[in-house]
Amino acid sequence: MTEEQRILSIGTDHAGFPLKAPIIEMLEKRGHRVLDFGCQSDASCDYPDFIRPAAQAVADKKADLGIVLGGSGNGEAIAANKVPGVRCGLCWDLWSARMTKTHNNANCIALGARVVSEELALEIVATWLDEAFEGGRHQRRIDKIEA
Repeated sequence: MTEEQRILSIGTDHAGFPLKAPIIEMLEKRGHRVLDFGCQSDASCDYPDFIRPAAQAVADKKADLGIVLGGSGNGEAIAANKVPGVRCGLCWDLWSARMTKTHNNANCIALGARVVSEELALEIVATWLDEAFEGGRHQRRIDKIEA
């Protein structure tokens, strides 16, 4: 099966930084293009400075999807969800990755490097990318969120 090539934005803080390079490598191997909004090291920084631009790229349709990384992923999901048009789901396992796409049609996911291993993070991203939105009653609910 040929995978659709997409543009993905990525943003991280210092805590999520260790996951960034492996995720970018996996995405590029799958034929996707990545827009990297930083950060560029594990030096302490403020996550909104990097998460908001990554989420804004999705809202502005400069990226098809976004991935935001932090320690837990919670603050990053909150920051991304402040951007109108972004639906960012926090994923800590494969089930949450499936549901955030199939039921919520999330155009962004948040991962926590202090919660998931590198191996699991890569599986979560792949699962989210490979799932399809179910539509139907879920679309009705998304429409209410967006209203």
